[in-house]
Amino acid sequence: MDYLTKRRDKFSKLLLDDSVVVLYAGSLVKKSEDQYYDFSVNRNFYYLFNIDQDSSISVIIKSGNTVFTHLFIKEDIVSLWVEKSLSKEEASELSNIEIKNIHFLDEFYPFLSSVLEISRRSITSGISNIYFDIAKNEETNQAQIMSKYPYLVRKEAYSLITSLRRYKDKEEIFNIETAISITKEAIENAVHALANGICEEKEVEAFYNFILNLYGLKPSFETIMASGENATTLHYTKNDSEISEGSLLLCDLGVCYKNYASDISRTYPSSGKFSPRQKEIYEIVLKANKETIAWVKPGVSFKEFLDFGKDILAKECVKIGLINEESEISKYYYHGLGHYLGLDVHDVGLYNTPFKEGIVITVEPGLYIKEEKIGIRIEDDILITKDGCRVLSKDIEKEVDDIEKLMEQFKL
Repeated sequence: MDYLTKRRDKFSKLLLDDSVVVLYAGSLVKKSEDQYYDFSVNRNFYYLFNIDQDSSISVIIKSGNTVFTHLFIKEDIVSLWVEKSLSKEEASELSNIEIKNIHFLDEFYPFLSSVLEISRRSITSGISNIYFDIAKNEETNQAQIMSKYPYLVRKEAYSLITSLRRYKDKEEIFNIETAISITKEAIENAVHALANGICEEKEVEAFYNFILNLYGLKPSFETIMASGENATTLHYTKNDSEISEGSLLLCDLGVCYKNYASDISRTYPSSGKFSPRQKEIYEIVLKANKETIAWVKPGVSFKEFLDFGKDILAKECVKIGLINEESEISKYYYHGLGHYLGLDVHDVGLYNTPFKEGIVITVEPGLYIKEEKIGIRIEDDILITKDGCRVLSKDIEKEVDDIEKLMEQFKL
């Protein structure tokens, strides 16, 4: 867990001296009288502490060249009814924080008060700044602290943490690649079902979810299994239509592994073979996908990235007579070429500065021809490297011949 210490060291260097940082993991949200929604940890908190448990709080104190880190977790008093809470020993191991600095939640306010009161009485120096994240569901807690210590200068930690999150370390790349490898296995299970005559979108999705369930994982976003005309709606998630014979099935899906997301799109022919027209459109999208990946590198701006893929789609669509002018491409292509990826599917990142080594983005050109009931998107996850990029999802087939061979191979 040394990577966590390195992340916190980098974060601490960005803080003003004589500061305290209070960060929250987030709280459970009620769904009904006796149920809660699934907990989703604050990603900035998780990035620094590797703790995925509701109600957890951290306190970082920076004074001079000394930094102290403390973690507060809920005490396990309801384990007979719900999942067991983390013990102090488990929290220490996960967060790489000494066990003497792990406390239960009822100690949080007394601890913070003691730190700030001692600081205020200090003759030589004292805490003058307090950092919070900007999570709206924690505004009440933040206001309570500020009302008691109004002399503190309030600072925001969000931009500092996200400036670090933009560039992925080895642990993060491993988690994303693991999510992608499980996505590949789940996609192939779904394609196996499609190749053997499963003709309902929801049934194909069930085969995809089967693999996720085996790993005890959840999708990183609502799975899209869109056949025929449904695939021309970008965020179609009903997945409740019959897959017509000879139609295409657009699959846009991902896996959440240790809170890191994969985001993959592939398009498959329900019959196992692309028709000549489907293949023609598919090859245009594939060309935009592959040429963009071959071209992108550090120094490229997000606008250049977006325009590069769009220009390929426009030129090729003019060639086949789908449009008369390149400016008409928006009729059949109406989304961006990609986005940042990491702890969130649409992860933190700057859209007004050039790409740098260490960021992870998606490359996802598409064409959507409603009148022909054709929707095709091909999406890969890539890591920007020193001289170009590395395709993290390279093992998920996308060539026409490879897809057709795969579906033929899967037929019973």
